[in-house]
Amino acid sequence: MKRYIELTILSIILTGILSGFQKSPVLPMVSEYSEKTPSLYVQSRTKGNNVFVECILSGISFRQSDQDDRKVGKLVIWLDGKRTKEVNTAAFIIKGLPPGEHMVKLEVVDLKNVPYGVTKEFLVNIPK
Repeated sequence: MKRYIELTILSIILTGILSGFQKSPVLPMVSEYSEKTPSLYVQSRTKGNNVFVECILSGISFRQSDQDDRKVGKLVIWLDGKRTKEVNTAAFIIKGLPPGEHMVKLEVVDLKNVPYGVTKEFLVNIPK
């Protein structure tokens, strides 16, 4: 009986450890993404005064050669309410931010800068 209690406690502890130390939320399965309705998932990490950003964009391609089959677009980066630059990659770095809190907004637009209506906003804190 004592052995079963020990195994049960060990199982509970291991389950707690394995489920409690996940760094990021679980991504939806690829089949859950709808190609008709674009969606944007963003993960960011701060290192010094740089912000590393990774995106998963469904329903829109960054490749201009995909114009026949899919919607094509790019990301517009807004920093503290000001448009700073455009990127056409899923991973990029925002470099040289001054210390403090900054609001980052990513907006998906087509090649003529018409918004698709897909945006993500997140707050980053650059340490002093």
